Amino acid sequence: MKDRLEEIFYWQQQFNETVRRERHLTYDTATWLQKEALALIVELGEVLEEARYKWWKNAEPIRPEKLHEELVDVLHFFISLCIDAGLDAESLYQGYLAKNRENFRRQQGLSDKPGYEVPRPE
Repeated sequence: MKDRLEEIFYWQQQFNETVRRERHLTYDTATWLQKEALALIVELGEVLEEARYKWWKNAEPIRPEKLHEELVDVLHFFISLCIDAGLDAESLYQGYLAKNRENFRRQQGLSDKPGYEVPRPE
């Protein structure tokens, strides 16, 4: 049995292959990455719209079901980007864990990366 992230990668790969085959899409990898990144940006814009970012308009309640739908769309394009960049579920997971550990180290002032030193009381 696959874990959930592996299953998401599997089904996204199946979808991508179907769309590309049935629509006769034969872009090179760089073009796919560009198109998917652009689609991801557009979907993030739709998340912003659902989050009611326009402070200059009359406030409306967020529609959770629509917000969730847009977030799932973001995931679709993000996973497609990962697949086309050569990341599988395990690589993404391991990369996330490594970066998360480093992010904690930075916030604790333990990283060698400049700019994350924790101010010490005088």
